[in-house]
Amino acid sequence: MAPSTLVASLLFGLAAAQGLSNKPEVHPKLTTWKCTTAGGCKEQKSAVVLDSMSHPIKSSVSKGCGDWGKGADPTACPDQATCAKNCIMDGISDYESLGVTTSGGNLNMKLYGKNGVSSPRLYLLAEGEKEYELLHLVGKEFTFDVDVSKLPCGMNGALYLSEMEAKGGQGDLNKGGAAYGTGYCDAQCYVTPWVNGVGNIKGEGICCNELDIWEANARSTQLAPHTCSKPGLYRCNGDECGRTGVCDKNGCGNNPYANGEKSYYGPSASSKVDTSKPFTVVTQFPSKNGTLTEIVRKYVQNGKVIENAAVKATGPFNDAYCSKQNAKTFMDLGAMKGMGESLDRGMVLAMSIWWDEGGFMTWLDSGNAGPCNATEGDPKNIVKVQPAPAVVFSQIKWGDIGSTFKSSTRKHRPATHPHPGFHGQ
Repeated sequence: MAPSTLVASLLFGLAAAQGLSNKPEVHPKLTTWKCTTAGGCKEQKSAVVLDSMSHPIKSSVSKGCGDWGKGADPTACPDQATCAKNCIMDGISDYESLGVTTSGGNLNMKLYGKNGVSSPRLYLLAEGEKEYELLHLVGKEFTFDVDVSKLPCGMNGALYLSEMEAKGGQGDLNKGGAAYGTGYCDAQCYVTPWVNGVGNIKGEGICCNELDIWEANARSTQLAPHTCSKPGLYRCNGDECGRTGVCDKNGCGNNPYANGEKSYYGPSASSKVDTSKPFTVVTQFPSKNGTLTEIVRKYVQNGKVIENAAVKATGPFNDAYCSKQNAKTFMDLGAMKGMGESLDRGMVLAMSIWWDEGGFMTWLDSGNAGPCNATEGDPKNIVKVQPAPAVVFSQIKWGDIGSTFKSSTRKHRPATHPHPGFHGQ
């Protein structure tokens, strides 16, 4: 998820274990919708699960079985089989205590849980809650509503796609799998104690294609695909894990402010997208002969469709745009075609809220990227402005292009099942 400063911000404090205790996992339910132009939008009985790194661990031989940024603890994990026996993970039944609540189609994520900063990261589970929902979006669109009004400078309420496995690596040494949030990977190729839910004995990096549909606060936003030269989850070593390795860490970014539209997005009625109020984000993935050609962004607010910023000046968000942005690694590692191939294989929806203790999120909202100054994103300053940072994602829909959103100026086939409106919290 964007620059490597993320590693300092997602230290969840508790490393995940892969054996399971008898404490239950109770997923918050979340209504989503699959849509077609012919049949409208149909409700899906989805759920969300916290990343396995947020689950408590028990071990009689080691504290935590490993820390973010390192491989598995060698005392508890001399080998994969022993690691699975020594490291026992509890289920989570009280998601609210970790800052996560749902109601119908609304997901509220708070930075703080009852014991301080929780910084939750969630994945969307398919119906049945045993596997992740795999999204295949080439030739399709993805739409959601969002409320970023409680995300000041330095915060990031992110919604993105990762080429994780549907079962989260579930197997003999990983009993929990997707139902316990295992199997995370992204284009940053971080080292964690687990790879697909199994002890990371060799301390390898974990890589996979990543598409940041939405990284944003109330002041700035970025859309960025990150390609990798390897399909699926890949274990990297040495130079493979670096900036010139198997994955594009920087991505090809599309940021309205950076593209010259300084008043396009912000917490004001004078902005084209007023972030002091909820709005709809539409991302389309048009294709030609089954190959992804570009990414199209639209917003809907107050019944009006708002086209992507500076599109007349920069042109479509395609390979030509990325070449002009000097996104060389993105182009070298597959460009839009490669991103589309990952979308064809299927990607998992992830959602998170976090701040950046190391770099203050300046890559997202400061300097050329946004109107925030260099220190507004310091967590000590964030809490002075907003003591309870939070983001609400809702009305998550995917399907045929043109089937997932409506405006006051275009016809839209009604949903097969009526659904509640957006309720910001």
